[in-house]
Amino acid sequence: MDMRGMSKCIELCRDCADICLLDAQLMSRNSPFHIQSCALCADVCEACATECERMVASHEGDMKSLLQRCADICRHCAEACRQMAAMAHA
Repeated sequence: MDMRGMSKCIELCRDCADICLLDAQLMSRNSPFHIQSCALCADVCEACATECERMVASHEGDMKSLLQRCADICRHCAEACRQMAAMAHA
């Protein structure tokens, strides 16, 4: 198990959670800044997904499943954020 890599993964997961929360808060009050936060959210979620996928290979069992699930959810979130950011420019 790669514990050094896990610290980077955990940091990215926390960053992802924080930017998703901020983005949701900005959207809920129709902030004009939510478009920029959507773009940033997509980038952070994509980075988190990439790191979680990288860590899948060095884990087994429940942790491996959890990391893959995190990667899948982060990719889905990144795509949704990209779509929201693009709608503002359409």
